[in-house]
Amino acid sequence: MSRGDLAAYLGAHSNLPGPRGNLELADAFAAVAARETILAFADDEDEYLRFCGTQGVGRLLVESSGDTGTLHPGTPDTVLLATLLDRAADPRWRVREASARALQIVGRAAPGAMHAIVAEWMTHPDAYVRRAAMAAICEPALLRDAAGFRAGLDACEAGTASLVALSPGERKDPGPRNLRQGLGYGWSVVVAANPADGMPAFDRLRASEDPDVAWIVASNLAKNRLKQLLS
Repeated sequence: MSRGDLAAYLGAHSNLPGPRGNLELADAFAAVAARETILAFADDEDEYLRFCGTQGVGRLLVESSGDTGTLHPGTPDTVLLATLLDRAADPRWRVREASARALQIVGRAAPGAMHAIVAEWMTHPDAYVRRAAMAAICEPALLRDAAGFRAGLDACEAGTASLVALSPGERKDPGPRNLRQGLGYGWSVVVAANPADGMPAFDRLRASEDPDVAWIVASNLAKNRLKQLLS
């Protein structure tokens, strides 16, 4: 199938416009598409093609790690990481979500590499980037071991601290609001993965008088996964 025919097929089966894009099709594309096609679609102006291409960059990063399970500095990793970082701050939420999904692909194959990327992105000045990193690691399957849990907890703590450091006016911007929304569920995912170590950190959060932290706490307390732990 030519690249043009593939683009047409993806567009026809994207489920867009609509509330939920075709994630299964994007998964299939990311798993098998050629490198050149992935990079071309990651740079396409069509939202769904960019979504698919961005997610596919995760697989390219895994392949660049070879047998070591770690990513190497320099080309092509630098180019791929720069692409993923740029898409994490895309104006369109679906593309930003694709960046998080791409990091999860890395995390399933090379968790140490993902943890390093997440830690670096949590220091980025763009709140959209921090939200993408936090959302990527706050996935139950990636939090099962001690290193994954630590990476998830560190991301939640760093994301919360970065939000608290903003002025009330800055917090009203779309990026910080998006980060706050992500933290509104991410904490409960991390705590549920390791209640013994996660709950003390969440209890410290509950002691805060910051209004946005209070919102984050209340949102997480409303999640069934946390309700079950506290019942």
